[in-house]
Amino acid sequence: MNKSNIINPITALGLCSGGLDSILAGMLLMKQSIKVKWVCFETPFFNAEKAIKASEQTGIPLITHNLTEDYIKMLKNPRQGYGKNMNPCLDCHALMFKTAGNLMKKFDAQFLFSGEVLGQRPMSQTRPSLNYVEKNSGYKGYILRPLCAKNMQETIPEKNGWVDRSQLLNITGRSRKRQIALAKDWNIADYPNPAGGCLLTDEKYSIRLKDVFDNGPYKHDRDLFLLQWGRHFRINQKYKIIVGRTQNDNEHIIKYYKKQIDILLDVIDYPSPIVLIPYGCDTETIKQAASIAVSYTRAQKNELISVQSFTPEGVNSIKVSSISKDISCQWMV
Repeated sequence: MNKSNIINPITALGLCSGGLDSILAGMLLMKQSIKVKWVCFETPFFNAEKAIKASEQTGIPLITHNLTEDYIKMLKNPRQGYGKNMNPCLDCHALMFKTAGNLMKKFDAQFLFSGEVLGQRPMSQTRPSLNYVEKNSGYKGYILRPLCAKNMQETIPEKNGWVDRSQLLNITGRSRKRQIALAKDWNIADYPNPAGGCLLTDEKYSIRLKDVFDNGPYKHDRDLFLLQWGRHFRINQKYKIIVGRTQNDNEHIIKYYKKQIDILLDVIDYPSPIVLIPYGCDTETIKQAASIAVSYTRAQKNELISVQSFTPEGVNSIKVSSISKDISCQWMV
């Protein structure tokens, strides 16, 4: 197939993180009069905020697509395992390309692309890693990486004349000098630092996620969002509690609180953290959770403090003293 066999202009659908490499890859193809569209995937572990900003800056249309259901299935048993924490980078990228490939027909695209650079990341952007992703996406040959294409095997878009290979680049390695120079030449001034935005690379978050996968509760996406906030205590295999650490934590915990199914605790007599017990618990666990809440106030040891309990059945008040942090820290996830 060549350009004359399909409706012009050629359309490419790119994976967009919102970073400089994504922006440059898209603009590089636009300079060849290729119609460029972006897709950014969202899960509780990463979002489209940077991609939305990049779309607004460049004018490249952006599609956001929630990938959570398929992502969780992959995340529980990635074929290539995890990185340092619970980040399944190779299988993550393969799933994204597979999903993007399935969207190509819907958006009248002929091929896929990304801003990946050969050798930029020591694990996920080596030649074997990029080849693994392409093979397992189901779209082998249809994935173009414009920034490093001249260092890679020629793709179907290049062979078919949809893309002029001579206008693609041969960037390799971790240095960003060439990208920054291009950004300056193309008047791209506002772009994020190349910092990871995936919660699965965070050690503390990964520990909590594994605990939820092993013990629960995990019934809704909000249970994964909540892993970002506060202190988490595994009281027993059945129940866990979340204790706010800061005012920001408290606000987010309340945001995800569902009064029809959860229990929320608030200390009455002292400034204190909010405590959330997802999906409720028994009476003994409420008392333990209230004692933990009191332990993060200025209450004196053995002082009985009133704690309000907001349950699906109504509001109750109990009196408890603080629990020793030597004990509660053993429950901390």
